[in-house]
Amino acid sequence: MKNPTLAIIVLGFAATSLSCSSASTGSGTGATNAGSGGNGVTSQAGKPSGGTSATATGGSFSPTGGTSTPGGPAGATAEGGSASGGTSSASHSSNSSTPSTGGSGAGGASSASSSGPGPGTGGSSGGSGLATGGTGRGGAPGTGGAGSGGLPINIATGPGTGGAARGGSSGAGGAGRGGATASGGAGESGGSTSSGTGGAGPAGGSTGTIAPTGTGSPGCGKTSTLTFTTVPGESGTKVGTGKGGYVTIQSGGGSRGFAIRLPDNYDNTKPYWLIFGFHWNGGNACEVDSGGSNGYWWSYFGLQRKSNNGAIFVAPDGLNAGWANSGGQDLKFVDDMVTLIENNYCVDTGNIITSGFSYGGGMSYELACARAKVFRAAVIYEGAQLSGCDGGNDPIALWQTVGVTDTTCSESMATPIRDKFVKNNGCTAQSPPQPASPPPYLNPGGHICTDYAGCSAGHPIRWCVHQSGHGPGPIDGNSDLYNSCATPPKTCSSSCPCTWTPDDVWPWLTGQTITGQTPNATK
Repeated sequence: MKNPTLAIIVLGFAATSLSCSSASTGSGTGATNAGSGGNGVTSQAGKPSGGTSATATGGSFSPTGGTSTPGGPAGATAEGGSASGGTSSASHSSNSSTPSTGGSGAGGASSASSSGPGPGTGGSSGGSGLATGGTGRGGAPGTGGAGSGGLPINIATGPGTGGAARGGSSGAGGAGRGGATASGGAGESGGSTSSGTGGAGPAGGSTGTIAPTGTGSPGCGKTSTLTFTTVPGESGTKVGTGKGGYVTIQSGGGSRGFAIRLPDNYDNTKPYWLIFGFHWNGGNACEVDSGGSNGYWWSYFGLQRKSNNGAIFVAPDGLNAGWANSGGQDLKFVDDMVTLIENNYCVDTGNIITSGFSYGGGMSYELACARAKVFRAAVIYEGAQLSGCDGGNDPIALWQTVGVTDTTCSESMATPIRDKFVKNNGCTAQSPPQPASPPPYLNPGGHICTDYAGCSAGHPIRWCVHQSGHGPGPIDGNSDLYNSCATPPKTCSSSCPCTWTPDDVWPWLTGQTITGQTPNATK
């Protein structure tokens, strides 16, 4: 449930774009926003601030183990303050880049994804997918099998059947949800681990290695019965990318809605990641789904582009354009969405991820607290405890960022989120380094990301502090929250860089080891 003393903090943070204003569908769905400016920014009293939009093209995602080439992420959001006659706000801007690829070795991890008494035999894994293992639920662990390296997941084709089942009875060992250790890892529900040396990353997932479970949802092999309508506020060229649209459901006694995008060439026999993107206060599903005035570059905080349309993406609409979660109604809404999507599409139930900015970051924190057994990871941009923290005792993988000059959701509001999961995840407590308050704005050195050591397998924490204000796309070396270099006719380059955040989040989610600090995007 919401924290009433903190929920008011984000009331000055509304956002629109040129194409996503005045969207409203159903009871409490959609959002009606005061005036709009470019780049999704609304100024004081709802007057347009005249920000800029940006578009860019990213790289491609190879399903067979290609390499990552940064694409062109773009700017952040301006930080608004309240004003007489209305509130000012800041919105997101545009980011992107090319996803990395590959698959992991079996990591020696056994799996438990299907019912039956007998153990499966782990095969070897090459450039993509996971080795099949699969024990019977409650049966003996699989024998593992040698992995041959590679990344732990290939979301373009869907993971293999290896990995541990979420939950399960004793004996269903293997790698727990999240990062398997180099030597196989321990099962979430106990049981024996298996031999093998495949998989990336050291034990404990301390460098951000997160391996999938590969368990398919009830919708695998089925034809969806969902029907789509146009996402409220989307029209012309400012629309979401890929097959999908808007779905309206009944939840908590009222009508709620969400945008959904399916992977390119969706195959109902392959499990796909499910990634939620929660909008900020005053935002809406249209802004997240379409990327606002920045388009595809910033759709779903840049992660749709980074995945090369390789996952199922969902952008829910909050009640009254926010995530107050009064009486747990937003938590119930998420539960209903997950169930509906899992029953209609083939979802990798071990790779459900929440992401959100500002108020949406607060909702992602609530899910990390209350649904850590459902969500594998939470990505929180400039969040705080705004939607509650029901439960809050289970571990979950966490990527979190905050700006030292953010006065909307300040560092003092962000660190309790981090510290809760440092404890829950069994990480070694520390006082991580951070950049000095500007000026000067440093490049390099404008942000410092710290991977916590000692975290339990599958539950890494990456904490990033930057010099900028309230926005998900900061740029090292300047205070530009609009990512002007990504605004045509400009392009991201070494002399005119763009934000680094999607280039850091995506490798972390896909289990790559991140060495040093991720630089600004230069193309």
